[in-house]
Amino acid sequence: MTIRVLIADDQQLVRTGFQMILDAQPDMEVVAAVADGAEAVAEARRLRPDVCLLDIRMPKLDGIEVTRILAGPGVDDPLRVVIVTTFDLDEYVYGALRLGATGFLLKDSGPTLLIEAVRAAAAGDALVSPSVTVRLLQHLAQPRRQVPLPANDPLTDRELDVVRLVARGRTNQEVAAELFVSLSTVKTHLGSIQAKLGVRNRTGIAAWAWESGVMS
Repeated sequence: MTIRVLIADDQQLVRTGFQMILDAQPDMEVVAAVADGAEAVAEARRLRPDVCLLDIRMPKLDGIEVTRILAGPGVDDPLRVVIVTTFDLDEYVYGALRLGATGFLLKDSGPTLLIEAVRAAAAGDALVSPSVTVRLLQHLAQPRRQVPLPANDPLTDRELDVVRLVARGRTNQEVAAELFVSLSTVKTHLGSIQAKLGVRNRTGIAAWAWESGVMS
């Protein structure tokens, strides 16, 4: 199956470079490459790509607002969004993760991680690069206030174990191996955790873990 990708970045050099890399893959096709957030929303709604690769800082609408529109709470049929960030400058990418983004990518990560990020998002995986994910979430969590655990339907001890491993960038297979459970059990736990926390995906779980103080 061909992964259809939309690229949104106000720098033409970035758009062209990303498009050349992705179009060279046998399983990928760039269906749109746009320069601002408003056009990204319009084209995403028209084309329904499998993955939207969004810059944070764009004219008209920034990447966070585009993420909210395409994948945020209340969106019936959310698209899969990967945020592109420069890390040091874009601390507010945390907001995009909470608004439904399925992952993020550093602009200087290179072609291999770009391809991995798109394939991971298309497959429904959120944490593209565990080491980068943990660095970013730790960095963003430091100045933020802790949020309470869900009171009405609290997480079980085993669900908290899963949360901590997800927040450390473990894949489902790695979580299953570390907890000595089946892959289907891990997926069941993840579904329950997402429902209790009110998040859409693994990135939301990881972000909540760092923000809530579950991760020390």
